[in-house]
Amino acid sequence: MSASAAKASKKEANSNHDGAGDETSEKEQQEAIEHIDEVQNEIDRLIESASEEILKVEQKYNKLRQPFFQKRSELIGKIPNFWVTTFVNHPQVSALLGEEDEEALHYLSRVEVTEFEDIKSGYRIEFYFDENPYFENKVLSKEFHLNESGDPSSKSTEIKWRSGKDLTKRVSQSQTKGGRKRQHEEPESFFTWFTDHADAGADELGEVIKDDIWPNPLQYYLVPDMDDEEGEGEEEDEDEEGLEDIDEEGDEDGEEDDEDEGEDGEVTSTIWFRLQDFGFSIWEIYLVEANIKIGCSSPSSICTTNNNC
Repeated sequence: MSASAAKASKKEANSNHDGAGDETSEKEQQEAIEHIDEVQNEIDRLIESASEEILKVEQKYNKLRQPFFQKRSELIGKIPNFWVTTFVNHPQVSALLGEEDEEALHYLSRVEVTEFEDIKSGYRIEFYFDENPYFENKVLSKEFHLNESGDPSSKSTEIKWRSGKDLTKRVSQSQTKGGRKRQHEEPESFFTWFTDHADAGADELGEVIKDDIWPNPLQYYLVPDMDDEEGEGEEEDEDEEGLEDIDEEGDEDGEEDDEDEGEDGEVTSTIWFRLQDFGFSIWEIYLVEANIKIGCSSPSSICTTNNNC
């Protein structure tokens, strides 16, 4: 067989081998995919089962929490302006509050969040107000529902605004500054939330109140005043600067002491060698050195006490 024929035969054999390998590889991959799908179905069934168990536990503890929520509401009622302070201190809610919204919320005496018995079908948020100059309602509520097909919806109390007090129609207000009037843009009123049903499934304010504020409103009520924090921060900075100044002065004094010690060392060393040249004993030289350090007026004489200097 010629060299060219042998090469062609070898190439054909390799080609047949690669083709068989590709078919085997594709078959193995397909089988692996089918097995992965089967395992994934088992995982999904477990997740669904876990969700059902978790829902039962949540329903149980939702009932157990109710007496404590009621007791907490009674105690909160003893603290003036608890809820308006809580909302103002919350970063997301405060961004929705205009000046007049905040004034109106000073009449808010109680907030209640109630999850429906099965929990998964929705919840209701209720705001209880004292008599106020803005609207006639004693209670404003908003409900969120999830039907069997999973479509969300919401409904709310119609606010009965007093004449000229509808805050949802005040998008701007005139302010006088330096004798000139200018338009000051206000954020959209907090109370428009009660009339907004466009996207119940993405109601951020409702979710924030239910999942963040309601479980522990005290944490937001107790948020420290930022002005007080800034004042304390400035005092701490001043104290730190004072300590730094003291440290710098101490370092300077230390450097001066080091210089003095260096000079004394040089004087002592010089006298040491000179006294040795004159035949003084080591003990006598130590006495001279000691007298120099305690301030003898006549270091050339050897004295044993400070009184002899």
